[in-house]
Amino acid sequence: MKKVAILQSNYIPWKGYFDMIAAVDEFILYDDMQFTRRDWRNRNQIKTPQGVQWLTIPVKVKGKYHQKIKETEIDGQEWSVTHWKALSQNYRRAPHFGEISAWLEPLYLSQPYTHLSQLNRRFIEAVCDYLGIDTVISNSWDYPLIDGKTERLADMCAQAGGTEYISGLSAKTYIEENIFTAREIKLIWFDYTGYPEYKQLWGEFTHNVTILDLLFNCGKDSPLYMRYVGQ
Repeated sequence: MKKVAILQSNYIPWKGYFDMIAAVDEFILYDDMQFTRRDWRNRNQIKTPQGVQWLTIPVKVKGKYHQKIKETEIDGQEWSVTHWKALSQNYRRAPHFGEISAWLEPLYLSQPYTHLSQLNRRFIEAVCDYLGIDTVISNSWDYPLIDGKTERLADMCAQAGGTEYISGLSAKTYIEENIFTAREIKLIWFDYTGYPEYKQLWGEFTHNVTILDLLFNCGKDSPLYMRYVGQ
């Protein structure tokens, strides 16, 4: 039995993204997909005294269509200092800021990045290392890709040796379950509900922020507020 998930890379994703990684044996970053503006690929949210704030990586967009995530270049390096300053200012009072910043700050200030996929994967892997997630992470371009939205997902899963495919509920609008059934792959819908709250800075609790919020506030206890990490 092998569980596989396939999802586009995101910038410092929320905790549910990492729960999905932890729930499978192989997680395929699907950056052969088209880059979409104002999406989670190059931005995420943090909490501040003034409310939720977006951190956005500037990217070069060559046209409205046909630019893949893996082809998307980062526009300059100044953003990294700005993002780290925002994180430092808003989380320096968090209980585990020092512990997390020891490995997170160098990711922002010591390593230049040219492409969004490269950056996203580096940050995702660093968080996985901290949380002890040992899932194999691969790229969609590691596999030959066939045509068809659902056909391609099922085929990648089969190439990876997957017998179960884990998908977020939002994909129900387009996934054709019979294509997975024909390949004898079990399709499982991932449930993101039921997360417990933790002690969070700056007002009313919100789940849908970057996982860095959880790490700064809870450190090694972060898996207690997740569903699959540490199980």
